[in-house]
Amino acid sequence: MNPGPAAGTSTSKVEAAYGLIRDRILSGEYTPGYRLVLGSLAKELGSSTVPVREAVRRLEAEDLVEFERNVGATVRGLDPVEYRWTMETLAVVEGAAVGQAVPLLTAADLQEVRRLNELMRAELRELPRGGFDTQRFSQLNQRLHRTLAAPCPNPHLLDLVDRGWSRLSTLRTSVFSMVPERTHQSVTEHDELIELIASGADPAAVEQATRSHRAATLAAVLAHEAAHPSEVRPRG
Repeated sequence: MNPGPAAGTSTSKVEAAYGLIRDRILSGEYTPGYRLVLGSLAKELGSSTVPVREAVRRLEAEDLVEFERNVGATVRGLDPVEYRWTMETLAVVEGAAVGQAVPLLTAADLQEVRRLNELMRAELRELPRGGFDTQRFSQLNQRLHRTLAAPCPNPHLLDLVDRGWSRLSTLRTSVFSMVPERTHQSVTEHDELIELIASGADPAAVEQATRSHRAATLAAVLAHEAAHPSEVRPRG
């Protein structure tokens, strides 16, 4: 159970601080190891440090923040073990969901996923200029994947897919800010997956392609973590 606000602390101020910090962590603005200076955050929010401290405690309970001796509150790094388990599971259930959805995907559905992928490609043009919006790119990516899985007739599979997406958000990973080279590969793989579906391929082939797409993202993140161990914050 998450700790509640201390006596006399405004719930609305705690929620404001919580929402601000959490959004910045999930968007990648606050990277692993980023130090949360309570006084600066309180000044930005126009409050005392008390609600900010309560918000940070909530985020610590969600494994998004950790306290380091002589440092204070910092953004927790990606736990590669948890991420691997989540992605491996999501690859299986999302692949199955998209495979079952294939016969039910309409021309309008394919037009929509193509549109979303083109929007992702347009975002990539901002990379060299430093204007790449990782949060928007990630949101478009999730909408594309959800659109492909949505017609799946098995509600239990869709529930597991939703849980997987939620778990990824809880793990605080913005893959595209952590591994920017994965952005171009992801868009290209989307093109290939969409054309595979449009060609009338067997649902089993589409399922395997979806799983391979997830596996490629997992491999990219784990390779990054192996090369940058300072970004990993083991639990316990």
